[in-house]
Amino acid sequence: MTVKAVKMPCTAPNVYTKVPDGGWGWTIAFAFFFVEALTYGIIKSFGVFFNDLMESFDETNSRISWIISICVFVQTFTAPLSTVLSNRFGHRFVVMAGGVLISTGMVTASFARTVVDMYVTIGVISGLGYCLSFLPTVTILSQYFDKRRSLVTAVASTGECFAVFSFAPAITALKEQIGWRYSLLSVGVLQLSIVICGSLLRPIIIKEQEEEVKAQPPEEPTETKYMLENEQTRTSIESIDSGVEITTSPSNVPGNTKAEPKSQEPKEHVQILVENNSTLPEPKTKLLDFSVMRDYSFICYAFFGLFATLGFFAPSLYIIPLSLSLGIGKDHSAYILSAMAIAEVFGRISAGWVLNKKPIRKIYIELICVVLLSVALFAFPFASEFWGLMTCSIFFGFMLGTVAGTHIPLLAEDDVVGIAKMSSAAGVYVFIQSLAGLAGPPLAGVLVDMTQNYSSAFYSCAAGMVLGAVFLSLVRPCKAGLCHRQQQCTEESTAEVVPDLPDDFIEMDIGKAENSGKGCDSVA
Repeated sequence: MTVKAVKMPCTAPNVYTKVPDGGWGWTIAFAFFFVEALTYGIIKSFGVFFNDLMESFDETNSRISWIISICVFVQTFTAPLSTVLSNRFGHRFVVMAGGVLISTGMVTASFARTVVDMYVTIGVISGLGYCLSFLPTVTILSQYFDKRRSLVTAVASTGECFAVFSFAPAITALKEQIGWRYSLLSVGVLQLSIVICGSLLRPIIIKEQEEEVKAQPPEEPTETKYMLENEQTRTSIESIDSGVEITTSPSNVPGNTKAEPKSQEPKEHVQILVENNSTLPEPKTKLLDFSVMRDYSFICYAFFGLFATLGFFAPSLYIIPLSLSLGIGKDHSAYILSAMAIAEVFGRISAGWVLNKKPIRKIYIELICVVLLSVALFAFPFASEFWGLMTCSIFFGFMLGTVAGTHIPLLAEDDVVGIAKMSSAAGVYVFIQSLAGLAGPPLAGVLVDMTQNYSSAFYSCAAGMVLGAVFLSLVRPCKAGLCHRQQQCTEESTAEVVPDLPDDFIEMDIGKAENSGKGCDSVA
């Protein structure tokens, strides 16, 4: 059920009594599709510029790979900043600002004269823009969906795959016509459309108890007025039950009454008597909640993301150089990258469809996909010709889609942190990933320079993915153990509190009245 906003319908938040599982969420999913395409899609397609940058700047593999490494590091390292800014200024403003930064960095990089200039423009400026654009979009999309969250997020995230499929051949053909610099300039101008996507992000507010407040009986203010007129009778049943001490003043109307509660009941009673025109103060939202770091299941999940990130970006970055080293032409190499992207589309959709089934333990499905992804990475060094590399790329792309499209939305599941802490958990989680994002591509580049073999880059990615699978397997046991300990603590505290309660609440109220009367006599 939807509660309509009164003012500024185009910019005001959408207010619902429960998670809509649709509505304006479909527009958010549409915007997320293009944000994915223009952020991660461009990052994964950057491999088409790899050899051009090595020739233009006369640099090694490892130094060129630092461009994407710094970009990914800044993108993930500044994730808490993205969370804080989103909670402070709103998702719409942050994503639009991120789009401007991405375009500025990419356009400026087209005029770079050294590889250090690329570190600053693409690495720092565009990297910060990628963080400000991607993370708030996926966070607000998760808030609009509940039952369909896995499927919708997986389908919307396929924008990244379609971008790689279309951008890799298009940029390769564009380079042949106008060169890599003007091609990079064109990409930067195209990324400015993220600003339009950001303008579509309307915040969502869930107010579950609004109808309960409006449904209170209208006789309540009359009864309270009667209690105020009979203020001289301190021992009346009404004043005893309410626990509110009332003073003799004509200004004591229900909206302005100042009372000191003697028990926990008056607080609820006074809240009901608030005027209909007044608005209740909303609880202040924390800009960033680091309490998730005390959750052992989240810690294990964060280490999974840390090591799994090693295998996310390096393969797409080195697949074209690997194919060229095997004697495969540039056009066929671009087709391999495109085939990987198409397979990733089917992987994302398949994972979303499977995870949308109930009942199912989603964390175990994710673990199976990570193990198979490790197998795919180990298979690359054994490919020696076009069709062998194409087969490995398709298998890797499919398994990458099952993991890449679900590992952040899974934070909203109860096995990790839950939807209530999704925003802060995503910021901290992506921040921890920054270390692997910084070390992954350069580590692979160093191994390639040492061994003069691009296959060694895929071995390092596979090793990180295996470690990630180990930590992912510990998430559910840690969560089950934590919940069991919390249940024991709750039972122990309940057992201690219950014996202290009186058997008869009427006796407690009468005793309270007698004590009040004695106090008045003593004062007199």
